[in-house]
Amino acid sequence: MDKIVKIFPSPHELAEKLAKEMVHMIKESANKKETFTIALSGGSTPELLFSLLSENYAKSVPWQYVHIFWGDERCVPPDNAESNFGMTMRKLLSKIEIPFLNIHRIKGEDDPEKEASRYSEEISLFTRKRDGLPLFDLILLGLGEDGHTASIFPGHPELLDSDKICDVAFHPVTQQKRITITGKVINNAEAVTFLVAGKKKKEIVEKMFKKDPSALNYPATYIVPVYGRLSWFLDKEAERSL
Repeated sequence: MDKIVKIFPSPHELAEKLAKEMVHMIKESANKKETFTIALSGGSTPELLFSLLSENYAKSVPWQYVHIFWGDERCVPPDNAESNFGMTMRKLLSKIEIPFLNIHRIKGEDDPEKEASRYSEEISLFTRKRDGLPLFDLILLGLGEDGHTASIFPGHPELLDSDKICDVAFHPVTQQKRITITGKVINNAEAVTFLVAGKKKKEIVEKMFKKDPSALNYPATYIVPVYGRLSWFLDKEAERSL
């Protein structure tokens, strides 16, 4: 596994650079007439990324080659303010020309257990395979202040080791149900990129990078792609203590 760390002066410059890298990856796939599969994250930094993609690359990217998934979703309807899909639709999908069939949303309004199973089947149908697992070209991840990523929270190692593609998770404070892809699927990707910005994240980033024993409790610690590339895109606030 390759690990790449990139540090930027601001979240905006972080998002700009990642947008350029994503566009390059998509165009490389399109030139080979291959689809590009990506699992998106929610949060403020991805929101900025999606805005930049729609503003700068709406017409210049062959979006018809891109299949978009989500790494996790809250169990809410798509028009709910907490919906990751809803945010992506507003900031990106409604502003680019991408086939409807290329958008693979998690139906947060449906029964969580049934939807986790259905979404697992949809992922299997539209992704390549490696070692019997779905193979995403790129998975974007955030990092919670408790060390969670996707919707894999501390205290739930079973979601890291599960043989399921997707499963149901619970937010430890609100007990809100969520649907998340599991650790083995994340670690099977060609590329996994963490987007981390803000001073609230610097302590947890420091503990992970310096291998503090407490970081063993953080699910994000166990995101180690088996074959692919791991990238960390940080702003100065998040990496200040490194």
